Amino acid sequence: MNLFSEFPPISTAEWEAVIKADLEGAEYEKKLIWKTLEGFDVKPYYRNEAIENLPQTEILPNEFPYLRGNREKNNAWEIRQDIKVGKFEEANQKAIDALRKGATSVGFIFNDNPTISDEDFSTLLKDIDFSKVELNFIARHGVAVLFPLLEKEMLSRKVSFSALRGSITLDAIGYASLTGNFCISEKDVFDRITSVTKDIIAKFPNLRILAINGHIFHNSGATAVQELAFSFSKAVEYLSQLTDRGLSVDQIAPKMTFIFSVGSNYFMEIAKIRAARLLWAKIIELYKPKSMEAAKMFIHSVTSEWNKTIYDPYMNLLRSTTEAMSAVVGGTDSLTVQPFDIAYKNSDEFSDRISRNTQIILKEEANLDKVIDASAGSYYIESLTNSIAAETLKLFQNVESKGGYLAAFKEGFIQTQIEEVAKKRDMNLAQRREIMVGTNQYPNFSEKVASNIDFSLLNVSIPEREDKMARSLKPYRGAKSFELLRLKTEQHSFTPKVYLFTFGNVAMRKARAMFSANFFGCAGFEVIESQGFANIEEGIQETLKISPNIVVLCSSDDEYEQLVPAVFEVLKEKTIIVVAGYPTKILEKLNALGVKNYIHIKSNLLETLQMFQKELGIS
Repeated sequence: MNLFSEFPPISTAEWEAVIKADLEGAEYEKKLIWKTLEGFDVKPYYRNEAIENLPQTEILPNEFPYLRGNREKNNAWEIRQDIKVGKFEEANQKAIDALRKGATSVGFIFNDNPTISDEDFSTLLKDIDFSKVELNFIARHGVAVLFPLLEKEMLSRKVSFSALRGSITLDAIGYASLTGNFCISEKDVFDRITSVTKDIIAKFPNLRILAINGHIFHNSGATAVQELAFSFSKAVEYLSQLTDRGLSVDQIAPKMTFIFSVGSNYFMEIAKIRAARLLWAKIIELYKPKSMEAAKMFIHSVTSEWNKTIYDPYMNLLRSTTEAMSAVVGGTDSLTVQPFDIAYKNSDEFSDRISRNTQIILKEEANLDKVIDASAGSYYIESLTNSIAAETLKLFQNVESKGGYLAAFKEGFIQTQIEEVAKKRDMNLAQRREIMVGTNQYPNFSEKVASNIDFSLLNVSIPEREDKMARSLKPYRGAKSFELLRLKTEQHSFTPKVYLFTFGNVAMRKARAMFSANFFGCAGFEVIESQGFANIEEGIQETLKISPNIVVLCSSDDEYEQLVPAVFEVLKEKTIIVVAGYPTKILEKLNALGVKNYIHIKSNLLETLQMFQKELGIS
């Protein structure tokens, strides 16, 4: 049997005709087109014609412009575990344990301006085999002190400098972006970076020194396009400053590590990483390197902090797993999966193990290290890659037209662009257009977290310099406003009771009761649901017995005409009365009675709950 004769080809026009018929007059654009924050539209489906004219579909892995990655034989990546350095011996033991249990890379995170003796540094690296492990050293500021320590340690071990693989996160522009200014004059900063980079090039051929921290944009609320465009502008700023001081692009580019956050928008994040390699290769090509190897990009991915929550924290495991998959399928070179409890406490053995094992399962059981660029040829992902690349290039060129990253930052352009998107994302969360399960939808009603939180981590912020040249970026977590709302309830002297007064039409009352329970549960209020009443008087009497702080009327719009006036007349002085829904036909009548509280799908959840807290004296 010839299957193709049974299933003849169908044209796009035929598909569109069927879709429009199914929509029954509804607007195609509103119903089926996704308007992304990235600045382009996503269609409901894609076919071969969407990618047939895209040149990148003919590119092979390890072939310029490296859209499909830098590897030819497999998709292996470094499984990295990051460790905060407090006591050096403890950090060393934690690193050795992580390496023994599957990590292939370690990142040591230091406080700014770390003070480290030769003995401390030796203790930190004790029993770690430089030839088998990628080592990374992370601090926002002051990492230059590590270079002489590394040199002494390797000389004392009689290990070849070429054996050291990894990175040191020297990112002065990133520091200025987070604090508002450099620690010394701009000229002196780039003079020092040039000097350090020359030393690294001369002594450590496999150590990367210039960190392009794109994750600071993501965690401040930026889109995928903004994260890439501003990262490239930062990288080009370094290239311009260092080439002006005598270094070549062939020397500088291989010393860069691009550090991107990976969010939960699964396909978008795969496409982001692919688009990043494509665009960076094209940017480097303009510098006319002697070897196109300079156009290869080293990407380290970190799971997002912006979308992690303190309530229902095990949801963070699911978020991080999809994020890790996006990074790996996109072809990241190394990956850090943040511990699921990072938002509210220092990680422990359990959360570190789960983070590490997420990657090990993806590698050893899902075999994602075996297939290079598994998404290649996907109509959807190839189209997303192309759209992200096109929008990123526009924004990047806009920044460059303003004089480059530093000029645009001093002008406030970069901050404003990110702040505008962050406001939209915050509003989407407040109105539940974007869902964070356990936080702004489907809360765990019995969950209490205040006793488990390290509030110093919850309220952490990066102080701006007094001599700031511009306002700084503000990394934050999207869930934080909702969490503070619920923590207020948790720490208050009493927990408000919300009674769901269900009456009439079974389907409508159940639907509106479920909506209302989720609504008030997001503030940590105690929600009590009735089973439905035979008559209104019975419901009123039961409400008086329970004596709730808030009573929510859950019924159909038609039945509200009788229900609301009857309940309002008796209970208006005793409790806050809320109508679930927005009954437009009788709205004027209800408002005339004095009804003022309605909750519905278009309500601003955050502002409404804050208003109820205020009325109840919760501050």
